[in-house]
Amino acid sequence: MQNIRLSISGTYSAGKTSTALALSHLTGIPKTLALTIREIMPAAVPGKALSEVTPAEYLQLAMRRHTGRAAAEAALSATSGGFISDGSSLQEWIYGAARVHYGMDPSATTGLDPVEESDLSDEMRFFGAVVEQFGVAMRQHVAVSFDAFVHLENERAIAADGHRPMNEGFRRFCDDMLIATVQDLGIVTHRVSGTMQSRLEQIVSLFGLPTVMSVDEAIAAAGIDYSAIDKRLETERSRATAPVLTR
Repeated sequence: MQNIRLSISGTYSAGKTSTALALSHLTGIPKTLALTIREIMPAAVPGKALSEVTPAEYLQLAMRRHTGRAAAEAALSATSGGFISDGSSLQEWIYGAARVHYGMDPSATTGLDPVEESDLSDEMRFFGAVVEQFGVAMRQHVAVSFDAFVHLENERAIAADGHRPMNEGFRRFCDDMLIATVQDLGIVTHRVSGTMQSRLEQIVSLFGLPTVMSVDEAIAAAGIDYSAIDKRLETERSRATAPVLTR
């Protein structure tokens, strides 16, 4: 099943990137890794951390990441017929939709209940309306761009790397919304858990994917790839060297 267009989906710290890397090595199916928000931010909102962006700036970041994803997906579909993606554009929409209720800096609202619709400020109400319109386009894009989703369960603590929102309520909200959306779109979805070895074996079995090396070799190769990814915070990067396209 070399031509499958597969999303390795999940929320913060679920292991999307490492699983996508290992699965690509294991199967020989090419991967598409979207630029991270921390890579995009120096060119988009120089000097700011993600926790500091305004609603308007978040919309720019979501648009940039979505268009980068779409371009990479289209290129691999044309050249290879299939790909393995770390996530999908649903994340850009859902992370914005969740911020409507948890705030632009979800780490600051840890332990608090989400804000009800009736209590939203005018700015956040408008932000929510625009995010939902982004979501219309992003859902339509995902519906025609993917054959299947593998959803990784939240089994790990959120990585306290200074970038990810440290808010389990926010992460659960996003996770539930992501699962419900993929189901509404009618895309084949399998929920996968366990060790990296178990995840890879489950995915290969579920879709009848080919293998070109052993699971251990794939995990080792993915580890090398992952260690080479630039994980500096957005505020540690210079605007001049910030990439603007996907890998």
